[in-house]
Amino acid sequence: MIFSIIGIIIGAMITAFGLYYLITERKDPESRKIYTIVSLIGGIIFVAMLIKLLLRIL
Repeated sequence: MIFSIIGIIIGAMITAFGLYYLITERKDPESRKIYTIVSLIGGIIFVAMLIKLLLRIL
């Protein structure tokens, strides 16, 4: 359960920072591509850990 909560926090942080830098570096196409991928990976981690936590609780 602790692993899932830590994973949710890390996934949310990766997504938030990826989106922040995506907005700040929106003029550079290569940076935009990198930060989009980072944000997607963070979102996947967040959703996966949230599902894992919900299944464990139920």
